[in-house]
Amino acid sequence: MNQSNLSSLIWSVADLLRGDYKQSDYGKVILPFTILRRLDCVLASTKPDVLKKKEQLQKSGIAPELFLQRISGQSFYNISPLDMSKLIDDQDHIKENLYSYLQSFPSSVRDIFDQFSFTTQIEKLSKNGLLYQVTDKFARFDLHPDTIDNSQMGLIFEELLRKFAELSNETAGEHFTPREVIQLMVNLLFNEDSEVLSKSGVVRTLYDPTAGTGGMLSVASEHLSTLNPQASLTVFGQELNPESYAICKADMLIKGQDIANIAFGNTLSEDDHTHKKFDYCLSNPPFGVDWKKIEKVVRKEHSEQGYNGRFGPGIPRVSDGSLLFLLHLISKMRPAKDGGSKIGIVLNGSPLFTGNAGSGESEIRRYVLENDLLEAIIALPTDMFFNTGISTYVWILSNRKLEERRGKVQLIDAGSFWQKMRKSLGSKRKEMTQDHIDEITRLYGDFTEADSNGVLVSKIFKNEAFGYRTIIVERPLRDKTGKVVLGTKGKQKGKPLPDSNLRDSENVPLDQDVEEYFKKEVLPHAPDAWIDHEKTKIGYEIPFNRHFYVFTPPRKLEEIDTELKNVTHRILEMLESTTVSA
Repeated sequence: MNQSNLSSLIWSVADLLRGDYKQSDYGKVILPFTILRRLDCVLASTKPDVLKKKEQLQKSGIAPELFLQRISGQSFYNISPLDMSKLIDDQDHIKENLYSYLQSFPSSVRDIFDQFSFTTQIEKLSKNGLLYQVTDKFARFDLHPDTIDNSQMGLIFEELLRKFAELSNETAGEHFTPREVIQLMVNLLFNEDSEVLSKSGVVRTLYDPTAGTGGMLSVASEHLSTLNPQASLTVFGQELNPESYAICKADMLIKGQDIANIAFGNTLSEDDHTHKKFDYCLSNPPFGVDWKKIEKVVRKEHSEQGYNGRFGPGIPRVSDGSLLFLLHLISKMRPAKDGGSKIGIVLNGSPLFTGNAGSGESEIRRYVLENDLLEAIIALPTDMFFNTGISTYVWILSNRKLEERRGKVQLIDAGSFWQKMRKSLGSKRKEMTQDHIDEITRLYGDFTEADSNGVLVSKIFKNEAFGYRTIIVERPLRDKTGKVVLGTKGKQKGKPLPDSNLRDSENVPLDQDVEEYFKKEVLPHAPDAWIDHEKTKIGYEIPFNRHFYVFTPPRKLEEIDTELKNVTHRILEMLESTTVSA
């Protein structure tokens, strides 16, 4: 049975809950029970040996934790003689036995169930006479790793959470990212490091500040394991949504990761990995979500710590916190002298161009480009995500660029790299195939201008190509007779006073001389104008679509005229036939 069918079968437990539970609360039962059953199946083969060892250690008075972990082959264990199959053998004491079974896990595992308020659900199920039936259902699901591997289990968790989020009117896409998008990002992140990562004894760290259910951490781990089974990737993450956090923690637990590295809370206001640096970072922060709730904390860090904190380069508008996550990730980069770091982050279109010169957004882009951190931006097809159909972009950043990439940025338009899904999932109607992922990875790796089916899809730019100077153009104030009004004091004494009603601004590309531009573009139309150089500001924007715009010439007038005549003729014929029949 594939993971999609199995997730549907698991979700069918909702049939038992109908009437006693609101639809929006189904997930509060189904998600923790799924995790419990998975843990139960993972430990099944070693359970007898664990219990035997526990008895031996108790008699000798030795602390059992490390010994039991070694025997279970996991970073967790359960010391109860019960398991889910035995729980359903005693219907009369199901609640007490279930509590006993849960308490027999280490505290790190019990915390996962606390995030779901699982004891509250157990009490409610018991009160409504449903606890035994629900436990019985889950005890019959085969979630053993030999049947459902870790990758498939991750997809099942995500599918269940998506169903839960939809019924709860939550934004499902905030919690996880489509797997093909993650695969693409991981490919791009590891692309230039394949040779290094295949060496013996390689140890690397990966961080996701918006971890969701852990999909990015999982796919990255699997990818590295494919490159080199002996390589070690230690993952770190933080997640705000309690259900997603619990699933992520459970997933990492089963995969042998240190779940102390997975933190709960808001990354921007309560960074639980302060001062840590990582080799790789991946993130899909929420699109266009305001950060008003944490505005005070963010602004305080910006003003008090400046560039010693995370938000020194600038603060974006409160309506969209995407660029705050970008700055947060940049602060987690390992210094170049210590090996450097690479970042992959999914953003919507707004961070590319929102904000004039001097604005927080522009200053953040300026910091990224002037410090030569941006390697590439890849435009994804629309309708790729579960909660939105808008345009999305993958940014790849690095402070250890290859020589040929230094001072340059690659833009890849992958908007046509997709196939239609057989069945839509929320707003997700398109998907990338492995061939699409491989082609985009190749375009990125080749680092050349290239086309696909005759259409340009990869372009290379110098960093300064995205910069400009906003100059303020002034014209003189004149009195009623048309005479120029001169200043009478200070720096303006004897000089023409500016007329604020005639004030204008011009954006001059950084690679153009301002005075030359002014003589050519402004003075011919306003000979009395001048530049107020004190007000000049430098700005940066990345007008992605403009660089890939293909002009489509309008149809010939004769063709349009002929079409209109034909339409008019058909309308007259229809009117005539209506009149005759009347």
